[in-house]
Amino acid sequence: MRIFIREQLPLIVLYFLQLFIVTAIYLLDGYHHLMISLYTIFLSTCLLAGYLCYRYITNRSFYRLLERPLSAMEDFKNEVGKSPLSESLQQLLMSQFAHYRADIHHYKYKLEDHIQFINQWVHQMKTPISVIHLIIQNEDDARFHAIGDELERLRKGLEMVLYTARLDLFERDFYVETLELEKIVRMITSSQKRLFIRNHVFPSINIPQNLTITSDEKWLSFVITQLITNAVKYTIGENKKIYFYGYKHENHQILEVQDQGVGIQQADLPRVFEPYFTGENGRQFQESTGMGLYLAKQICEKLGHQLEIESTLGEGTTVRIIF
Repeated sequence: MRIFIREQLPLIVLYFLQLFIVTAIYLLDGYHHLMISLYTIFLSTCLLAGYLCYRYITNRSFYRLLERPLSAMEDFKNEVGKSPLSESLQQLLMSQFAHYRADIHHYKYKLEDHIQFINQWVHQMKTPISVIHLIIQNEDDARFHAIGDELERLRKGLEMVLYTARLDLFERDFYVETLELEKIVRMITSSQKRLFIRNHVFPSINIPQNLTITSDEKWLSFVITQLITNAVKYTIGENKKIYFYGYKHENHQILEVQDQGVGIQQADLPRVFEPYFTGENGRQFQESTGMGLYLAKQICEKLGHQLEIESTLGEGTTVRIIF
């Protein structure tokens, strides 16, 4: 109704201005039959009111559509009135929607092709990495150990690329089941033993064996691996530990990953889950990409988990996954 009044307001103002001018001219010309003039104004105003009512009734659905936001792109395909203006606008919107839908499908197919290419490329790269690892695994030379460390970094980088590409298609690639949290953490820490040994950092697991969670094992393993990688990366010194605590709090199960690292500045904490944000630590540690915590946060949200972080500069960082 407000849009209709705003649209017709210039016409109403012009109409009454015209009545005033015509009446004034008659009065100045010596015509003094006031009742006839008022009756003429009344009839003319009734005609205007009838016209405005007709305009509003015939375009009521059109104006209502303009006043409320669309809940879906197809909403404007409903009946919007029979006036030339509303019908022309509907044809224009339909034409724009057709072009928009065609562009969406085009970019959707391009994105799916790109993701498929990334997946195939990552799997192809895993083969030479595995072959190189088999070649050097029994060698004791320090140079081969260095090659093994670089292979491990390369493998983790490929995994990050793979999971980033799959994130948009998350709904097609997850399976929720009941898992024992202690077994999952031990399995992941065991797979990361080379990382722990190389950095002289050791895991300490304090999780009850009967503590179960509901999640996707593959995606959750990737999240915990990212937390471990960050914890080890920012821990300086030998014989430091990374603590894994599991416990129940109210109706939730909680996993805490606590390190003895350099910590995070308070000014950086609100932004640690943003993509590519490395903060002050990123200037000191060149391996920081700013994607690990971002991916962990996105995956946890899609799994229905919460990811929280707190840190004290110079003392360490604690990350919680709340199931």
